[in-house]
Amino acid sequence: MEERRQINRVDYPTKSVIVVCDTMDKYFVETENVSPLGMGLKLDGDAPDLTGKDIIIVAETLIMYSTVVRQEKAIDGSWTVGIQAKKFTSDVLQYLFDSITPGLKDE
Repeated sequence: MEERRQINRVDYPTKSVIVVCDTMDKYFVETENVSPLGMGLKLDGDAPDLTGKDIIIVAETLIMYSTVVRQEKAIDGSWTVGIQAKKFTSDVLQYLFDSITPGLKDE
């Protein structure tokens, strides 16, 4: 029997920022499309290859923990990047809360 349900990406043009989890490097990107399972991004051409890296992306009202699954050079010299969502772990969530609310623990 063929599966009739599918999850399609929808256009979601917005400015975003990604943070590479192991290095804390930050890159500004343009989100092109989004689904519950991933996003399509456009990254400057001088950025390094992030394939296989875990990232956190913030796109307007969305925060997604993801792995970069592909990165291809576009005609204009930029990178087209595909990411796949990952489930937030307790450690990642704790890091986010600690980073978002510095100093609140002392109050």
